[in-house]
Amino acid sequence: MNKKQKKTLWRIIISAALTVTFEYIIPVDGWIKLAIFVGIYLLIGYDILRKAFRGMMNRRVFDENFLMVVATLGAFSMALYNHDGDYVEAIAVMLFYQVGEFFQSYAVGRSRKNISSLMDIRPDYANVEDENGNLDKIDPDDVEVGQIIVVQPGEKVPIDGVVVEGESTLNTAALTGESLPSDISVGEEIVSGSINMTGVLKVKTTKEFGESTVSKILELVEDSASHKSKSEDFIARFARVYTPAVCYSALALALLPPLLMIAMGNAPAWSTWGYRALTFLVISCPCALVVSIPLSFFAGIGGASRQGVLVKGANILEQLSKVKTVVMDKTGTLTLGVFEVTAMHDGEDHDKKDEAEKQRLIEIAALVECASSHPISKSLQRAYGKPIDHSRVSDIKEISGHGITAVVDGQHVAVGNEKLMASLGIESCHCHMAGTLVHIAIDGTYAGHIVLGDIVKPHSHEAIKALHEAGVDNTVMLTGDSDRVAHEVTDQLGIDTVYSELLPADKVARIEELLAQAGKTGKVAFVGDGMNDAPVLSRADIGIAMGGVGSDAAIEAADVVLMDDDPLKIAKAIRMSRKTMRIVWQNIIMTFAVKSVCLALGAVGIANMWLAIFADTGIMIIAVLNAIRAMRLHNT
Repeated sequence: MNKKQKKTLWRIIISAALTVTFEYIIPVDGWIKLAIFVGIYLLIGYDILRKAFRGMMNRRVFDENFLMVVATLGAFSMALYNHDGDYVEAIAVMLFYQVGEFFQSYAVGRSRKNISSLMDIRPDYANVEDENGNLDKIDPDDVEVGQIIVVQPGEKVPIDGVVVEGESTLNTAALTGESLPSDISVGEEIVSGSINMTGVLKVKTTKEFGESTVSKILELVEDSASHKSKSEDFIARFARVYTPAVCYSALALALLPPLLMIAMGNAPAWSTWGYRALTFLVISCPCALVVSIPLSFFAGIGGASRQGVLVKGANILEQLSKVKTVVMDKTGTLTLGVFEVTAMHDGEDHDKKDEAEKQRLIEIAALVECASSHPISKSLQRAYGKPIDHSRVSDIKEISGHGITAVVDGQHVAVGNEKLMASLGIESCHCHMAGTLVHIAIDGTYAGHIVLGDIVKPHSHEAIKALHEAGVDNTVMLTGDSDRVAHEVTDQLGIDTVYSELLPADKVARIEELLAQAGKTGKVAFVGDGMNDAPVLSRADIGIAMGGVGSDAAIEAADVVLMDDDPLKIAKAIRMSRKTMRIVWQNIIMTFAVKSVCLALGAVGIANMWLAIFADTGIMIIAVLNAIRAMRLHNT
């Protein structure tokens, strides 16, 4: 609890203790009792009185503070009018209202804690080594791109970069929601916001602090408060109409029946109808809705952040709950986006069974490609997994768009695509597998081919299944890859529809078609990671970006960011949003149902002030406790 919450709690305890003491243990009467209970009232309710006064000064009279002040001062007036000295009801109304406010404040604090924990990833300084080898702590904003910084054990990584010295283990839980640490060594990229757990690291920065991962994340979190959902707007509009309506209704209830009784020649019974009007006011206070609805959304956003899903606002959470079509990019979203060797075939397209033959084929390919920086070359060298002996390779010639020829161990070797083989008069083999083919010929004879493919992420199949279980009607994959590769991936994962060989503009066109098909029956979400996905992320009803491998453009354009790039989190985010909306509507229906019954009972004099307190503060506490459930996702 913060200081304000502790202060409120002590006020509640002291006020309750004083009320019980001077009403039941040490009873007092007359003006002394009035003075004591006015003092207790000011102790427990001075902040409500101040808010009501400010509201009137700012011409925003009709709010829950005004209702509470009118109801409690009216209760005091009724006690003075009846000369019974029963001030407990007035104190109890304010006391229980403050109890409800305390629960609401505590609940908001709990849900805010999930988001504010992300704010802890903001580093306070960066270590820069001076000429004497001493470490100077400087503001991360002052660190330039390409500068070497030192990250010691237990410190936060302040800026994105590449490790140039040292090995360590990183805690990335604040970024990804995953508790499992990851190892890092020289040459690997390191992300700001991670915590260095073991060794000392020297990092060459690749971004300015304002462009680093931690800054982007903080911007996303800070932006979440600026978005208002339609449900919240409904509550604001509702309160502006509802509050004056019940105030005027209470006034009519206090005046019209007595005036009618006077007209009929009977006693007016001002106190009876005044008490009913005050009870009516307390029951009608809309604070249960005003408090619980925004809290439900905030709890939902906080709960999602704990799962590694950053939602940019309450309106996004509401839209996410209506998603019926999920469209996904392939590379980097459903697949790892890294070329890896998936098969090695001989000249007749049969799998090479002999490990020595496989090793020989990949070795020759890696040696020929040793001087190239092409992604395929890097993949072949990585698959070889051994240091390259450049002395074995000579006469390297790279033919643009075709491949490379070289002399390896005295043999003339050609490594490349079908065009290269055809230009050399060598007949290549057609492969039965989908993927990128690297054909190899030795001394003019076709030796076989290596199949490179993009590896499907471990959770992709489970993610598609989870989306269907979460109520998504249609899963779609958009990709610029070949039709053959695209269909192989969709068949493997169980995706409903696939569109392949698309340019960025084609993807937007497909999204337009899907939006038109969805109409008003459901929302369309698009999941992507690349810069070329940014236009589609902006156009879809909901844009979801991969935060780890995603480009800055994609993250900026997206409404939701998955911090650990796990596609399984898509279904989790949808389920959490739907749980939040169920809680919102539960609170709305419950509040209206209880208040409607109690208002009717209060108008005819059956409900007393204690039932009114329950209908107001009691329902608010129940609604707040129900809203807190949005922070947790079990098997929803």
